[in-house]
Amino acid sequence: MTDTRIAVLVGSLRADSVNRKLAELLREQAPAGVTLDLVDGLGSLPFYNEDIDNPDDVPAAAAAFRERVGGADRVLAVTPEYNGTMPAVLNNAIDWLSRPYGQGALVGKPFGVIGTTPTPYGGKWSHADAARSAGIAGALVVEDVTVSQSSIDVDVLSDPEVLGRLRGAITTLVDFRQDTAAA
Repeated sequence: MTDTRIAVLVGSLRADSVNRKLAELLREQAPAGVTLDLVDGLGSLPFYNEDIDNPDDVPAAAAAFRERVGGADRVLAVTPEYNGTMPAVLNNAIDWLSRPYGQGALVGKPFGVIGTTPTPYGGKWSHADAARSAGIAGALVVEDVTVSQSSIDVDVLSDPEVLGRLRGAITTLVDFRQDTAAA
């Protein structure tokens, strides 16, 4: 496995978020040659507004965010589900990464979504919405990486089966090659 950097976007701003803890745990357990770069600052991004997104005066937080994610080899969203969809902070982050249209930081990047939420549905709607939005923004959505997990009846941070599936999703994202995906 070659060196691979995955930009990780955590969809929860809460310091004690289970999804943040999950991202941190996966970072610690990343396979050799893989770096999971937790990209903080999603809460500092202004709401996307084309009026403030111009080449001469992009907000500093947005420019730094685009550059950091743009420099990654892959992108992984680790997110809960809020009211049946992705959190606004993740949606806003994808909006910033989608511009300039056709040239945004997500264009051509393999993208996956994992996470947990304390509902019977495990975040599947949030994950589907994030994958769809990232795909429209130009990312190469790796469907086999979408892992939704309910945290109602299991401690996702210590359950070996769940952690195995999530680590497997990381490996699938790293191993994804566009030229072999259609075969």
